[in-house]
Amino acid sequence: MSFLKPKTHIEQGDIVILYLSVNSMHAIEAVPTIVNKKGETIQHIFQTNYGSLKVESIIGVEYGSRVELSKGWANVLQPTPELWTQTLPHRTQIIYTPDISMILHQLEVRPGAVVIESGTGSGSLSHYFLRALKPTGHLHTFDFHEARADQARDEFKRHGLAAFVTVYHRDVCNLGFSSELDGAADAVFLDLPAPDLAVPHAFKALKLSGGRFCSFSPCIEQSQRCIQELTKLGFNEICSMEVLQQESVIKTRSLPVIDLEFLKLPKTNETTAQTTPSAEESKTPKELKKYLTSSNPQTLPGHTGFLTFATLPPNIPKA
Repeated sequence: MSFLKPKTHIEQGDIVILYLSVNSMHAIEAVPTIVNKKGETIQHIFQTNYGSLKVESIIGVEYGSRVELSKGWANVLQPTPELWTQTLPHRTQIIYTPDISMILHQLEVRPGAVVIESGTGSGSLSHYFLRALKPTGHLHTFDFHEARADQARDEFKRHGLAAFVTVYHRDVCNLGFSSELDGAADAVFLDLPAPDLAVPHAFKALKLSGGRFCSFSPCIEQSQRCIQELTKLGFNEICSMEVLQQESVIKTRSLPVIDLEFLKLPKTNETTAQTTPSAEESKTPKELKKYLTSSNPQTLPGHTGFLTFATLPPNIPKA
């Protein structure tokens, strides 16, 4: 229930982020016992690079506290969508925070909104949607793979989010989003191999008052076909973009100070002779000044995916 609302202390059954370092975090369930592969009930002991943790010992502990491991220590944190994205079990390739932040902004997801998502996948983006639309909105998420849909449904229940999400096992490219959702959505998000096939279904699902659309595609050809379908159906404000996260390289550089006083003097042969340094003078260390500089990294981040956004204007006839 740790995703439902902010909490101060860990309760039994909570999902807890065990934070060792920026690159080493684990999501664990705060239960005293677990069932092993042999079907035996055993004490829940979690192994890390810094030793083991008796999970029972963190129940009742305040979130943010330091807990002792057998060979070190760690912090216990309440999960957020950002931390969950870094620690969730991968059932599919997931979308990460740089793209997710743009998706939430462009789709105008807010409390009370109704959002349709396909496909659910590992549920990374789903948790961001749910945080943004609670407590009065709802997420309808679809996946064509039955086992993944069942896993996602169980996960949302364990996280305390079941009241805000409905999970469907359905091939939306061929079957659509079901007639019950026609004209119900404020926004539709697609992460499908052939998003152009689902665009007409997204058109039917958006409200008569209009709404926003987004598709995530790894290939530009998928985005192009999607744009063609959006144009046919009367969507406008269509654009595709790629979000790349790039860090600036900050360095302190020492540069010699150049004496430019000679530029103020009239230009004559005598002046030139006076200002030209001799061999001895050129060996003399010049005054250095330190400057804080910023530059682009030598290597740029690789390709992530193309985000295609569009707006459905209000009162477009839906035959």
